[in-house]
Amino acid sequence: MKTLILLTICTVSGIHPLSAQIKDQLAAIEKNNTTLKSLRESVEAEKLGNKTGIYLSNPEAGVNYLWGKPGETGNRTDINIKQNFDLPALLGIKSKVADGQNNLAELQYKVNRMNILLTAKLYCIELIYYNALKKELNVRLEHAETIAEGYKSQMEKGNANRLEYNKAQLNLSAVQGERSRVEVERNVLLSQLKRLNGGTDVVLEDDQYSSTLLPTRFEEWFAQAAGKDPALEYTRQETEVRKKQVSLNRAMNWPVFSAGYMSEKTVGQHYQGLTLGVSIPLWENKHRVKQAEAAVLASEAREQEAKQQLYDQLQMLHQRALGLKTTVENYRKALENNNNTDLVEKALQVGEISLLDYMLELGLYYDTVNQVLEAERDYQKALAELSAMEL
Repeated sequence: MKTLILLTICTVSGIHPLSAQIKDQLAAIEKNNTTLKSLRESVEAEKLGNKTGIYLSNPEAGVNYLWGKPGETGNRTDINIKQNFDLPALLGIKSKVADGQNNLAELQYKVNRMNILLTAKLYCIELIYYNALKKELNVRLEHAETIAEGYKSQMEKGNANRLEYNKAQLNLSAVQGERSRVEVERNVLLSQLKRLNGGTDVVLEDDQYSSTLLPTRFEEWFAQAAGKDPALEYTRQETEVRKKQVSLNRAMNWPVFSAGYMSEKTVGQHYQGLTLGVSIPLWENKHRVKQAEAAVLASEAREQEAKQQLYDQLQMLHQRALGLKTTVENYRKALENNNNTDLVEKALQVGEISLLDYMLELGLYYDTVNQVLEAERDYQKALAELSAMEL
C-alpha cells in the first residue's frame, strides 16, 4: 500500500519533466502524415497557378499573301508583328497580388498543419493519462490479487466465510475489468496516432506530464500569442491581398498599348514601318473596382471577428486551465495530507473492520486518485489548446 501511495503522488505531481517522446512523435507525424503531404502538393500547385497570367501577353505575328485580280495587278504580301503592353503587368501590380495569394496559401497550410498536430498532441495527452491509469491499476490489481488469495486461503482453513471470499473475488474482477477497459482505450488512441502518422506505429510510454507554466497575465500573453496564430494572420493577409486587388482593378482601367512592325509589298512598291495602338477599357471592367472595395470591407470585418473569437476562445481556455490547475493542486494536497490507507489496511489485518468496510474506504481513495488523473489530463489539454500556435 505504501508503494501505491508513492506511485500515485509521483504520477500526479507533474514535477518530472516530460521526455522527448511527444516532440519526437509530433515531428514524425508532421513528416509522415498523408494529409499534410497532400496539402503541401496542393499548395505548390496553387502557388504556380497564382503566378500564371501575371506576365505580358504573347507577341502576335501574322503574314498575309493576297492574289491580285486582274493578273497584271500582281500579288501583295503583308507582314505584321505586334506586342501588347499591359501596364499592371509591367509595373508589377499583378505580381504583388500573386505574391499575396501565395502567402495566403502558405498560411492556410500552416493552419491545417497546426490543427493536425494539435489533434495528435491531444491524443498523446490522452494516451499519457491512460498510461498513468494503467500503471495505477497494475498496482491495484496486484493488491486485489493479494487480498483475493488471502481470503481464499483463509476460507480453505475455515477462518473466513464464503461471503467475504466472494467480495474479494468481485473486487478483483472489478479491477481486472477496469484494466481491460483502459487497455482498449489505449489501443484506440494508438490506432488514431498511427493513422495520423501515415500508418506507422507510435510508441509513447510516458505516464507523466511536463511542468508547463500557465501564463498568469492573460492580456499580455494574448497580445504576443495573437501574432503567432496562423489563422488570425491569414485574415490579416487576406485583407492586404484584397487591398492590392483594388489597386489591380483600378489599373485594369488603364489603356493597353501595343507596338509593332508592319510590312506591305506589292508590284513595284514596298511599305514598312512601326505600328502603334491603344485599347481603352470603357465597359469591360465596369464595377470591378467597387466589387474589390466591397471585398476589402468584408475582409476587414472577418479579421475583426476572427480576432474577437480567438480572444474569447483563449480567454475561456485560460480561465478553465486556471480552475483545473487549482483543482489539481487541491487534489494533490488531499492525497498527501489526508491519506488513511495504511490505517485501513492495519485495521483489516487485525479484524477491526470488515472486508466490505475496507473496500469502501479504499474506494474513496481510488476515486480521488482517478479524479486527480482526470483533472491533470484536462489541464494539460487546455494548455495544449492555449499553446497550439507554438506547434
